[in-house]
Amino acid sequence: MVNSIEINCNSLKLTDEQFFQLCQDNRDLRFERNSNGDIVIMPPTGGETGNRNSSITYQLYAWNLQNKLGVTFDSSTGFKLPNKADRSPDASWIPLEKWEDLTSEQRQKFLPLCPDFVIELRSPTDILKTLQNKMKEYLENGTKLGWLINPKDKKIEVYRQEKEVEILDNPTTLSWEDVLPNFLLDLETIW
Repeated sequence: MVNSIEINCNSLKLTDEQFFQLCQDNRDLRFERNSNGDIVIMPPTGGETGNRNSSITYQLYAWNLQNKLGVTFDSSTGFKLPNKADRSPDASWIPLEKWEDLTSEQRQKFLPLCPDFVIELRSPTDILKTLQNKMKEYLENGTKLGWLINPKDKKIEVYRQEKEVEILDNPTTLSWEDVLPNFLLDLETIW
């Protein structure tokens, strides 16, 4: 199994436009960039992880389609966080007001904001500590709610502003009314 690769880019500082173009020119790979400018290259996922991620994205999209409260995004969407990192959570959501505040040009590139809600799905090659740090980075940049789903251990780590991380052991469903009213994630298809 191939883990993600982090490349220290101290000698090669890419502009936002150059990094965006690098991602567009290499669509078979997923790129992220940390707040130091180091590029993280992630290989495509395997079938199991891809299927799980499809289920998560579908459930979030279906909820949003019914409730019309915001806009949902899949794992290939890039976000330029306030700390200058470029991240792409496995699934994410922003309220409609945030989407409407973006210009047409901003909508075409990495979105210059941090999602209100993010999900990261741990794949067999992911290092848990790396994902936990990424979840903390989302919170530090404005995320209100984040779920780190760990199918291997059947655990969910819940990240919220100014709260300790809550760990749920083998839940069958997951919801959080204050951020996502009436959203219920069915975890049976994930486990």
